[in-house]
Amino acid sequence: MEFKGQSALVTGGARGIGKSVAGALAAKGVNVAIADIDEAAAKETAGEIEATGVKTMAAKMDVSNADDVARVISGVKEKFERLDILVNNAGITRDGLLMRMKEEDWDSVIAINLKSVFLCSKEAVKVMAKQRYGRIINIASVVAFMGNPGQANYSASKAGIVGLTKTTAREYASRGITANAVAPGFIMTAMTDALPENVKEEMKRVIPLGAFGTPEDVASCVVFLASPEAGYITGQVLHVNGGMYM
Repeated sequence: MEFKGQSALVTGGARGIGKSVAGALAAKGVNVAIADIDEAAAKETAGEIEATGVKTMAAKMDVSNADDVARVISGVKEKFERLDILVNNAGITRDGLLMRMKEEDWDSVIAINLKSVFLCSKEAVKVMAKQRYGRIINIASVVAFMGNPGQANYSASKAGIVGLTKTTAREYASRGITANAVAPGFIMTAMTDALPENVKEEMKRVIPLGAFGTPEDVASCVVFLASPEAGYITGQVLHVNGGMYM
């Protein structure tokens, strides 16, 4: 896969899946901007990636704030002269049963997980449309398709991402921009590491491959969808869940 001269912005790129995605793109020679609410962690990740020989930048960004998003994407364009790849990865959870869920927990998850994809994509397509080239990859979730008790807000936000992805794909195909989503299942992160062993084993029993995925499993799929070789794929969801949802 040839990415020579390309640049990418990864939201929530300081750790977890976002960090793996940024590293995997950098390994292909892509210049990478790391945007995260945690500026110190973003700078640390950018420094690690820059050591591999690509250009990087780190930016503190509230993905739910339109002014912040516009500022960062303008900065990426200024530093790298173009923006070829946008990975909308930033996300949070605020779990709770529907009848007990606080309105602010609903609003915050929708803002960070879904509104952010709208804001970042809106700004990115302004750059990509002029280039007549772009790749937008949104991180959805298996729960967008299955639902999950205690995650009404999270499930709704990720299902919204799927609809937004398809609409973006239709609107900007004529400008050489593709938009796709990756829907991870249970992925080994700090959050799953903290679960009791019996809970982990119970979760693995519903996965045909019998194991959690890794951030690298997700990253490799993102890299493919971001590549020039995936130019005839748009409006699709690539499921990465070990067979948990088919």
